Amino acid sequence: MDFEKALLNSAAIYHHPDEVEYDSSWTLTQKLTILQRWELDARELETAEEENMGGGAPSLFREVCLALHELEFAKARHERRLIVC
Repeated sequence: MDFEKALLNSAAIYHHPDEVEYDSSWTLTQKLTILQRWELDARELETAEEENMGGGAPSLFREVCLALHELEFAKARHERRLIVC
């Protein structure tokens, strides 16, 4: 899969943000980048819906944020294991 394509239009490739989290094609950093971009897109869609300019697919903002937080937590856990005391 093409990273740039996944980054620019995640919702066209994945049906749900959790699919990014479990996709073995990407590194943890790439997954975070994809979800961060998806979060921005979802936030813009939320704003458009609040201003009655929606009409497309529903926003997955909450789901994107949950998947993003799970990956950020996994990254923090991994980084703590790498610290040598």
